[in-house]
Amino acid sequence: MNATMKENKTMTLRQRLERWDTERRLARRRRQRAMEPERPRRRAETLPAKDPAADAWAEAAEPVRAAPAKAEAAAPIQTEIAQPVKAEPARAEARASRTRAPRLGRKAPRKESGGPVVYAPVVEESAGKEAAPAFTGSVSEWMAHVRRRLHSIRREEKARRFPESNRLPVQILLFFRGMLPMLGSHLRERKLFRRRSRISRTASRRPVEHRRAHTLWFLGGAAALILVVGFFSFFTLGTVVSYDGQELAKVSSARVARDAASDLERRTSQALGGTYIISESMIRYASAILPRSELVDESTLEEELSDEIGLVTYGYGLYVDGELIGATPYEGALEELQQQLKYGVSSENTISCDFREEVEVKEGYYPTEKIMNLGYLAELLYSTKDEEVTYTVKKGDTWSEIAEDHGMTSKELLAMNPGYDPNRLAIGEVLTLSAAVPYLTLTVTEQERYLADIPYDVAYTDSANLYKGDYKVTSKGVYGKADVVANVTYTNGEETERTVLSYTELQEPVTEQRLRGTKERPTWLPTGSFRWPVSGSLTSRFGGRKSPGGIGSTNHKGIDIANRRGTPIYAADGGTVIYAGWMRGYGYLVQISHGNGVVTYYGHNSSLTVSVGQHVYKGQQIARMGSTGNSTGNHCHFEIRVNGVAKNPLNYLP
Repeated sequence: MNATMKENKTMTLRQRLERWDTERRLARRRRQRAMEPERPRRRAETLPAKDPAADAWAEAAEPVRAAPAKAEAAAPIQTEIAQPVKAEPARAEARASRTRAPRLGRKAPRKESGGPVVYAPVVEESAGKEAAPAFTGSVSEWMAHVRRRLHSIRREEKARRFPESNRLPVQILLFFRGMLPMLGSHLRERKLFRRRSRISRTASRRPVEHRRAHTLWFLGGAAALILVVGFFSFFTLGTVVSYDGQELAKVSSARVARDAASDLERRTSQALGGTYIISESMIRYASAILPRSELVDESTLEEELSDEIGLVTYGYGLYVDGELIGATPYEGALEELQQQLKYGVSSENTISCDFREEVEVKEGYYPTEKIMNLGYLAELLYSTKDEEVTYTVKKGDTWSEIAEDHGMTSKELLAMNPGYDPNRLAIGEVLTLSAAVPYLTLTVTEQERYLADIPYDVAYTDSANLYKGDYKVTSKGVYGKADVVANVTYTNGEETERTVLSYTELQEPVTEQRLRGTKERPTWLPTGSFRWPVSGSLTSRFGGRKSPGGIGSTNHKGIDIANRRGTPIYAADGGTVIYAGWMRGYGYLVQISHGNGVVTYYGHNSSLTVSVGQHVYKGQQIARMGSTGNSTGNHCHFEIRVNGVAKNPLNYLP
């Protein structure tokens, strides 16, 4: 017993593993032999050679001990090695109790009488078939377990131990669940077998001393490898980019830096509308070992380089109908600005709120001067811009009136409409005007509920006491009331559309009673229409003109009708003479009031035939043509003024 323990202490770990593996394989083979019919044993032939040089190895090697007769009957085919056993009886008995399996690829020394020691291969049937039984037996056991598991599931299904087992998916899940433990043990067994085989092969090739040295070298190499991998995990070969001597960023390679510079040149050229190239003397690339945490990507380098150059800035541009209004470097700021513009005009009754124009936000590079403060950009959107609009000439329009109504001078209007004659405007002509229009047109639709007036009807009763065209109210009408719900559309605060959704009458209107005149009106009373005051040729129109001979106004407030001296001049309509005499510039002048603020002027007369306060009828002679005052020839200067404002007489004459 003491000898056995002493022997176990002297054994190496490899030898112990080999012994354990051999005993395990022998036990497995005994079980297989017990279940199979007895087969004849084969013994490996030994070579009758002897090698004196191998005596030392033979003495150091552990001899193969013969198993008892019973163990030999159950053991697999093995090779018999003839060696002298030099041990005490106790040790020999202990060795006989445990059979050691031979190792593959090793040659056991054998001594024959009279010859050298010869190394014969220790094999069972062949060296290449040693691993096959272990693997085949493992697979066989696994397949047997699979069959047993299937039979178990079927038995459980028949016994109705669990109701859900009659379903195929449940059976499949239960099967794989039962296979998992066995599969795990099979994999562990395969891994352990491969590990032992690898240890056995390594040990057979190298002595123990070399393995120890190799382990040290391996550990040292592994440590060095770990250091190298760790270093390059935190550091790498990169490129430092500088502009005008100022370090900008660190990138992974010079190619990345040059690609960023090329992209910036292209984007800058596109933003500025020209060709831009970064000076090679300003930008530098230097290779160095850099921390990985300090490296930036291509887009970041591009932004840094753009900020350093200062020509363009990466930001977000606001476009209205394709026109760039402004830009900001803050993401989401323009969208928020649009929401604020809409929120300012919205209420709880707002149905929809949107811009009439196409509003877009685009990301990219923009000229630095287009980068605006959000407050300034909001004020710009609230303001207006000058834009060309068209205007169609209507009856009664004059060149000066059109220019004045649109905030322009006559010269500015003429500059925008070259080729037009200010003195010969025709109804229907289209003029180009400059008008102030907002940058954004905000259309808001709101649902409103309000009380609306219902118009009343008017009933007429004829009266002989009133002139024709005159009316007199005897009983005032009263508007009715109605509850109205409507969708009202506002464009920049002005109502443009109203759609009534519901109309409920709350109060009926009261009809108004009026008297209508039937008596004939005197001839001197105005009729509301005009005739030509004199016959002749039209020599000067209403509006801007060249002063004839430097005499008279360049802004002509009437028309000139030329004829011979003394030609009769008639009242254009019935009325009352409010002025008859000399007036500077007009010469002898007659003014007739036709009611409702309408007054006619008749100037440059040679003589007058009416006086102040006199009633004249339409077509009555009031003067004779002449050339008094600021005049260059015999003509009648005719004006029509409404509430003191001169109007084009041609719009009132037939």
